Amino acid sequence: MTSFNSVKDIAALGFQGFARIADYPNWRLSVPDGQGVYVVISQVPHNPEYLESGSGGFFRGRDPNVAIALLRNRWVSDTVLLYVGKAGGTGLKSGLRRRIGDYMRFGMGKPVGHWGGRLIWQLADSSELLICWCKTKDEPRTVERKLIAEFNARFLHQPFANLVP
Repeated sequence: MTSFNSVKDIAALGFQGFARIADYPNWRLSVPDGQGVYVVISQVPHNPEYLESGSGGFFRGRDPNVAIALLRNRWVSDTVLLYVGKAGGTGLKSGLRRRIGDYMRFGMGKPVGHWGGRLIWQLADSSELLICWCKTKDEPRTVERKLIAEFNARFLHQPFANLVP
């Protein structure tokens, strides 16, 4: 069974980058184009502090924030994996660089259409989290679903910021 307990475990799955969110302007061009999956991870498992109002953008006037009780209920202890996203593939035009860029701009408060993973931006330490990516030959949606299913089998829960199965 796949382990999601450390940065080393995530690297063993073929992910690369391991770029700190706070340093986004410095690493944005190192993200490859093309299809793949990306994840948001913490450097070590921890118990976070939650924000009533995070930094996520209001896309089409919708408030991206949720109640702290929901955040606490969704938190999964003993793992570094917080969110799994996909980029490119059938019916999707955005490759890894663009999709991760959209995600980062959303987290900077821009009204960008990246609603998935929005709970990350209500974590007080979101700027210290890491983003890493993996190019895939397989359909990114299939790879994303497989990672989430493996996580769910291990923890009996989806990753913290993955709201839709």
